[in-house]
Amino acid sequence: MIALRWPVVPLALAALAACSGDRAGSVRAGSGRAGSVRAGSERAGSVRAGSPADDRPVVLFLGTSLTAGLGLDPGEAYPARIQEKLDSAGLRWRVVNGGVSGETSAGALRRLEWMLRPGVRVLVVETGANDGLRGLDVDSTRANLEAIVARIRAYDPGVRIVLAGMEAPPNLGARFTARFRAMFRDLARRERLPLIPFILEGVGGVDSLNQGDGIHPNEVGARIVAGNVWRVLEPEVRKAMGDR
Repeated sequence: MIALRWPVVPLALAALAACSGDRAGSVRAGSGRAGSVRAGSERAGSVRAGSPADDRPVVLFLGTSLTAGLGLDPGEAYPARIQEKLDSAGLRWRVVNGGVSGETSAGALRRLEWMLRPGVRVLVVETGANDGLRGLDVDSTRANLEAIVARIRAYDPGVRIVLAGMEAPPNLGARFTARFRAMFRDLARRERLPLIPFILEGVGGVDSLNQGDGIHPNEVGARIVAGNVWRVLEPEVRKAMGDR
């Protein structure tokens, strides 16, 4: 069992609430930083004006502020580090960062259809963190995650789905945190999905690896998160190459 070290402080919850709104697919005007990624990766659904069509298969990240890279420079969010790992491995893939700060699983479900485009071959689902922070009903979060998986498979059964697990802060009670943790494990087993057990493993609750809010990884922490993701993602990318 994973021992979670979340900071139990009102400031951390307020920081997440300040980024909320579930505006499907939206990014605040002038934000620019959170979620935009250098090194060949890009925001969901975007193609740079005047650039030639990019025919590389896509790894799409559907996620929260953890994926968007809230508080980091564009190239420091963990999806940008995944792009670097793909490039270093000689894997000709393109990362698309679909992180939206403050979004719940309901918001991710609402904007999923807009994000699904030809070329997406692997989709990493990182959502539910804000559900847990707000203490939302676990059954509702589970239903949203199930619907996300079903919608992806209805769009294209060949898309490989990776599920990122999350933990709820301990101040919500032992029963809630246990049910929240089990939700990801059970869904992964039932739907036969590769699971990142806890995307913030080794980072969550470690002051030196997080920003001042105690929740969002700093640059060093984001590199560790990328390593957590890469261990599960790389085999799926290679399998997807064999599917083509």
